[in-house]
Amino acid sequence: MDNIRNFCIIAHIDHGKSTLADRLLQSTGSVTDREYQDQLLDDMDLERERGITIKSHAIQMNYKHEGKDYILNLIDTPGHVDFSYEVSRSIKACEGALLIVDATQGVQAQTISNVFLAMEHDLEIIPVLNKMDLDAAMPEEVKDQIEELIGCDRGDIIAASGKTGTGVDEILSAIVNKVPPPLGNPNAPLQALIFDSVFNQYRGIEAFFKIQHGTLRKGDLVKFVATGKEYEADEIGVLKYKQEARKELKAGDVGYIISGIKTAKEVKVGDTLTHVERPCEKAIEGFELVKPMVFAGIYPVDADDYEDLREAMEKLQLNDASLTFEPESSAALGFGFRCGFLGLLHMEIVQERLDREFDMDVITTVPNVSYKAYTTKGAMTEVHNPSGLPSVTELDYIEEPYIRAQIISKTDYVGQVMKLCIDKRGELKNQIYLPNERVELSFEMPLAEIVFDFYDKLKSISRGYASFDYHQTGYKRANLARLDILLNGEMVDALSTLIHRDNAYSFGRRMCEKLKELIPRQQFDIAIQAAIGAKIIARETVKAVRKDVTAKCYGGDITRKRKLLEKQKKGKKRMRQVGNVEVPQQAFLAVLKLD
Repeated sequence: MDNIRNFCIIAHIDHGKSTLADRLLQSTGSVTDREYQDQLLDDMDLERERGITIKSHAIQMNYKHEGKDYILNLIDTPGHVDFSYEVSRSIKACEGALLIVDATQGVQAQTISNVFLAMEHDLEIIPVLNKMDLDAAMPEEVKDQIEELIGCDRGDIIAASGKTGTGVDEILSAIVNKVPPPLGNPNAPLQALIFDSVFNQYRGIEAFFKIQHGTLRKGDLVKFVATGKEYEADEIGVLKYKQEARKELKAGDVGYIISGIKTAKEVKVGDTLTHVERPCEKAIEGFELVKPMVFAGIYPVDADDYEDLREAMEKLQLNDASLTFEPESSAALGFGFRCGFLGLLHMEIVQERLDREFDMDVITTVPNVSYKAYTTKGAMTEVHNPSGLPSVTELDYIEEPYIRAQIISKTDYVGQVMKLCIDKRGELKNQIYLPNERVELSFEMPLAEIVFDFYDKLKSISRGYASFDYHQTGYKRANLARLDILLNGEMVDALSTLIHRDNAYSFGRRMCEKLKELIPRQQFDIAIQAAIGAKIIARETVKAVRKDVTAKCYGGDITRKRKLLEKQKKGKKRMRQVGNVEVPQQAFLAVLKLD
């Protein structure tokens, strides 16, 4: 066990984690030149296309240092705030962390939150200054920031470059010398933490674990503590570039187990694996459940695909434990699921993965957050969907979730950032000027206001400099109204939103204008209305496709024309009563793109 080192790589988005991981794998010879490609650990097409890490990936490397052989288990983690749950799980399986900071950008918001996460778990942090080969690098200033953040000695900060490979050997020897070996007793009862799992259609579910105590051998009878299910360990092994089977794994090892599990519900991330005959006394604790920040409905385009969608969601949840879902139905869209996501990017990625990996065509409704509605009788209901709101006569008041947002930006953009947050009903709580012309702003604001386009706007006004991180603080009373969209007098529940009264009029106006562009013309006029309760606040009309019935009248009396027009008018009226309006898929997504 003294020769094992478990560590993860943490950083803000785009600070060069995956590139540095590539260099570590190359210099330890863990991957051949033939197998090598950029972003080696990012095995999803999506990750390569967007250049971001979505999943954390574990891989084992062998390294010879001062004549001794070491086993290094590396976990590369995502940097985006929407995938912070992946980071928290990876940190749980490690004893050390490489903190990577871009020498051109400096410490950013996600860097700070990931460092605090690692400190909570008492990880040994090794600071690395990356991208030193760039002309825009400011090593001295960024070293000041790192010193201030983690309180290390200036000499401990390793200067490196993922592109050219400088500093990689220093990093490897620092991992061996500074990261403590895992603590554990190989002779104690088996206790292993499951930190990830994937679905393999030929072999069932593969669970990835780190053994805290005990020894696991091939063919052992094991059980999952949370579900109580028992299995035989058909195959166990370590996570090299390709999985390698082993006869036994001991305390401190990171590996995988395949035991022919077919149903996704039986494996829970954060669960503890132990032996059936000699179980451990208690499960490994401190694994918190994820808090979804954004809720949206996902419905199959074809109602017959409902069961397939459920299966796809369960398989996806194995691989992405931060996705939560429960069944719901909608009058407009039929049966589907109410899903919880960690943010808008997470929602987009899930939708894309359902399409690519499971071939599912889905419709996503307007994202919103969950509210607490209190009735006049004093009962409280959680509202995830505007249609679940109690009627106006019974409703006493609504509380909405608030967050504490931390924004780090250049001082030049302070005014614009403040204006953006105050427009989004934010309240400035704190303002700290940091070295190198940077400022940290703390705001308290409603979660619902950042769900749509807040992050994109923040990036554009600060030219990509501002970094953003948030956590939920609780609920507060709010003056909210349910805005309904009516087509031909009928409500479309998938387009309903809960919105602050002050913004309702302009939002309703814009919605109607957008829908007018998107809804195809019919043989009759379609009225698009936005309403709060019984009060109509905006209206647009999609004009009918006219047929010129008077074309055959050459001259003659006006009464002939009028007779034909009256006949047409009756027909249109009747058609309007029986005709229904098809809402195209773009209309549901248009709401997300309202400026």
